[in-house]
Amino acid sequence: MDKRLIWIVLDSCGIGAAPDAADYGEADVQSNTIAHVAEAVGGLRVPNLERLGLGRIAPIAGVAASGAGGYGTMVERSAGKDTTNGHLEFVGVILSQPMPTYPNGFPPEIIEPFERYVGKPVLCNRPASGTWVIEAYGREHLETGRPIVYTSADSVFQVAAHEEVVPVDTLYDWCAFARSILVGPHAVGRVIARPFLGEPGRFVRTDRRRDFSLDFGPTVLDAVEAAGYPVVGIGKIADIYNHRGITRAVHTVDNADAMRNVVAAMDRERTGLIYANLVDFDSKYGHRNDPVGFARAIEAFDRDLEEVLARLRPGDLLVITADHGCDPTVPGTDHTRERVPILAYHLQMDDPVDLGERETFADLGATVADYFDVEHPSVGTSFLESLRLK
Repeated sequence: MDKRLIWIVLDSCGIGAAPDAADYGEADVQSNTIAHVAEAVGGLRVPNLERLGLGRIAPIAGVAASGAGGYGTMVERSAGKDTTNGHLEFVGVILSQPMPTYPNGFPPEIIEPFERYVGKPVLCNRPASGTWVIEAYGREHLETGRPIVYTSADSVFQVAAHEEVVPVDTLYDWCAFARSILVGPHAVGRVIARPFLGEPGRFVRTDRRRDFSLDFGPTVLDAVEAAGYPVVGIGKIADIYNHRGITRAVHTVDNADAMRNVVAAMDRERTGLIYANLVDFDSKYGHRNDPVGFARAIEAFDRDLEEVLARLRPGDLLVITADHGCDPTVPGTDHTRERVPILAYHLQMDDPVDLGERETFADLGATVADYFDVEHPSVGTSFLESLRLK
């Protein structure tokens, strides 16, 4: 039988405070991203997610507790609440310490060697919104060529540069150098190149973003690839895993483009792993405290999901989850420490299957390994048998 697994991560779509949320702050304790954005619009209209069992996981306005699919939640064991932490735990890497963050900007031991390499002093060097920072510093950057360096509540070192001032390949080279010095106590999860275009007042970030991630060694993705299966990474998946275990990387511009590429991959690949991250929930709505936009993006995803469901074949497995929360209704703009939903579906399912609350995100990686009959990660328990996929 051809084996094909479609794995979609709804970036930031948490579904209630994690058991240890109090360790992260009061906002985390209050968080429930999906439920709160549903309330903001008087209820979500998501018939396809409802069909898969989303409403069985938790009370969500507008979503009935019905459907026939595997449903449950997963709790993160790793420290932190970042994209990198969540995605690494998916594939069996547990982080005992959160990766470093820089609420006051990067220290001299990082900025000074970076400035020497670039040949210019940096602009900004503090936490900032990616859209705000290019408006605030873009004019000076155009006049001087100085790179805009900034961070966020995540473990990231971001460098923004105008493509007509700094060629994109040069920006990538700067970021590769930053990655080489951001090690040891300063080993941030990702260095991110953020090219942009336009004029003051009309700057726009381009789709040539590139992430330079930490490499934690072989994961279940490598095992799937080694077994001869294609592994298609859609969105920022390849960058998150430093391109390890990915046979084809597809960069995308937004959620709709990501879903178009999932559908295209299903049309192209008869076997293998199709693994996508949909980042708009996080970058466009969660961090910008826009619950209405967040809710409408979930509804748009649900409409696009129709094409995925229509292409499922006997033996295929569809899994939908999230990597953390980013509740736009609680104080602040940070990620929120939340449980994440897990929905699993195949065409032979006629009844709901309660997957319960999984003790680690790594249960998903173990399930992927079980499905492809490859070596399991060192942590995690597969729930494949519960799905009764023959």
